[in-house]
Amino acid sequence: MTIQQTDNGKKGAFYMEENGERLAEMTYVWAVSGMFIIDHTEVSDKLAGKGAGKQLVAKAVDFAREQKVKIKPLCPFAKSVFDKTPDYHDVL
Repeated sequence: MTIQQTDNGKKGAFYMEENGERLAEMTYVWAVSGMFIIDHTEVSDKLAGKGAGKQLVAKAVDFAREQKVKIKPLCPFAKSVFDKTPDYHDVL
């Protein structure tokens, strides 16, 4: 399943859809120049336990690296993934 992104310059989301239904979503807000805050992650029962949330975090990390910005993971799920994945610490 492809991860898509929306971003209006103030806030955005990484998400997975199937037949127009959002099955997983991670939202963020731009805090200051050069940093966004991950504030919420939600995965539907259809994708629960299949790594969808971790895939969304990985996509956010890729985006941060491409844009040369930092991430502040306030969402408990995202923070847990960052805590367990030292390879992501370069964007913290």
